[in-house]
Amino acid sequence: MIRFYQYFTPALLLLLAEGLIERYVHDNVIRPYAGDLLVVVLIYCLIKSFINTPVLKTAVGVLLFAYAVEISQYFNLVVLLGLQNSRPALLLLGHSFSWLDMLCYTLGITLVIIIEKLRAVPDAGTHRPSKIKVK
Repeated sequence: MIRFYQYFTPALLLLLAEGLIERYVHDNVIRPYAGDLLVVVLIYCLIKSFINTPVLKTAVGVLLFAYAVEISQYFNLVVLLGLQNSRPALLLLGHSFSWLDMLCYTLGITLVIIIEKLRAVPDAGTHRPSKIKVK
């Protein structure tokens, strides 16, 4: 249950951040690039909230999924499916391919892997003294 909250809480915070970016940020850097970086972290956290999967396999799976969505934009999947007027479809599938988006997804998953590796290293500063028996 602890693992659930370790991942679900960040997922909720990232979802909130994504919503705030979508609603209030209309620039040329944060919205398009930070949003893409954060979305792969969000998906990773959601998966890890419910399924205890290995870090690297999950990270690579999320990255491949993000790449697939981006590649679907190259082929105009939204138009092919007739969903070009659907705001939810455009929000989820996007509508324009970008190599910079692919880079942002890669950087986001790299960040995930780094954080997970740092979390896995025992903290050297939390040395517990051994219990000494006094006779």
